[in-house]
Amino acid sequence: MDKDIEISKMLINWYNDNKRELPWRQTTDPYKIWISEIILQQTRVAQGLDYYIRFINRFPTIELLAEAKEEEVLKYWQGLGYYSRARNLHATAQTIVAQFGGVFPSSYENILSLRGIGEYTAAAIVSFAWNMPYPVVDGNVFRVLSRLFGLDIPIDSSKGKKEFSKLAYVIMDEENALLHNQAIMDFGALVCTPQNPSCQNCPFTNKCIALAADDIQRYPVKQHKTKSRDRFFHYFHIERDDFTYLYRRNDKDIWKGLFEFPLIETDGAVDFSELMETSDFKELFLTKDRLGISLVLDKKKHVLSHQVIYATFYRVKISDYYPSLDCFIQIKSDDLQHYAIPRLIHIYLEKLDENFAN
Repeated sequence: MDKDIEISKMLINWYNDNKRELPWRQTTDPYKIWISEIILQQTRVAQGLDYYIRFINRFPTIELLAEAKEEEVLKYWQGLGYYSRARNLHATAQTIVAQFGGVFPSSYENILSLRGIGEYTAAAIVSFAWNMPYPVVDGNVFRVLSRLFGLDIPIDSSKGKKEFSKLAYVIMDEENALLHNQAIMDFGALVCTPQNPSCQNCPFTNKCIALAADDIQRYPVKQHKTKSRDRFFHYFHIERDDFTYLYRRNDKDIWKGLFEFPLIETDGAVDFSELMETSDFKELFLTKDRLGISLVLDKKKHVLSHQVIYATFYRVKISDYYPSLDCFIQIKSDDLQHYAIPRLIHIYLEKLDENFAN
C-alpha cells in the first residue's frame, strides 16, 4: 500500500479542536507515559485519572518504584483490577534500574523486550516521548479503521493483526506521529465509540464505508468470542477480639499477591445450611457451636474478563481459638486498610461501613 496521510491530517485537525486535556499528555517523560498507558489498559480514562495521579505522586521515578515492596505497589493499584499489570510494572522498573541504569530505554526494540510491554504500549511510548513513527493499534484503532475502510478481517486473527498494523502505518503522518496516535485514540474513544457512535459529528462521513453501508455495528469483526465461567465464593470475615484473619493469594488464579478473607468456593450457588455441611466449612470452624455469624452481602455479582464471581460475605464473631486459623495471617482489625485487597473485598468493607453508619 502507498502512503496516504490525508486521513491523518484530518484526524489531527479534529484532535486539535477536540482533544482531552490529560496530565500524561503534558509530558514527554517516557516513565510517566508508560505508567499512564499501563493504567489505561482495561481501564477507562475517567477511572484511571485519579489512580495515575496517586501512583505518580507516590512513585515519581523509576528508582522509587523499583525500590518499593510489591505489597505497596499492589496497594496503590487497588481498585484497578488486572493486578498482573502492577506486578509487571514493578518487575520492569527493577529491570530498567539493573540493565539500563535507571534510564528508560529509548529504542522501540529495547522497550518491547521489557516485561508487560507489547507492541501497542511500546509504540505509544516512543511516539509520545520522541515522536517516533510507530502507529498504535488498540481497540479504538481497530474499530476506527475497520469501519472507515470496511475491513471484515477478524481483528483477533494473525492475518487481521498484520493487515491492521500495515494500514495503521500507511495512513500515519510520520512527521506528526505523536499527534496522529493521540488523535486516532481520542477519536475512537469520543466519536467512533463501540455503541452509538457519533456519526453526525464525524469528519469522515463521506469516506466511511461502514456508514455508507449502514452497517456500523458489524465492525470490528472477531472470530472468537470470549468464554466466561461462573464461580461461587463464600467469604468469612472472622473476628476474634481485636483481630481478623487474612490469606494471601499466591497461586496462578486471579488476584495473585492480594489479601482476602478465608474463602470457601463451591461448584454452584448454595445457601448457608448447605455450606455448613461442606467439608471445607467443618475444617475451618471445627464446630457449629458458639459461632456468631451474620450475612452482610449475598451473591454479589463481580464481573472479570473471563469469569463472573458471585460472592457472599459472612461476618463471624468467635471467642474460641481454632487451630484451623493458623494457616491464615492474624492482623489487627484496624490494620486491614494497609493491605492490598481485591476490589470485591473493598466493596464488602464499604457495605460494612454503610451498615454501621445506619
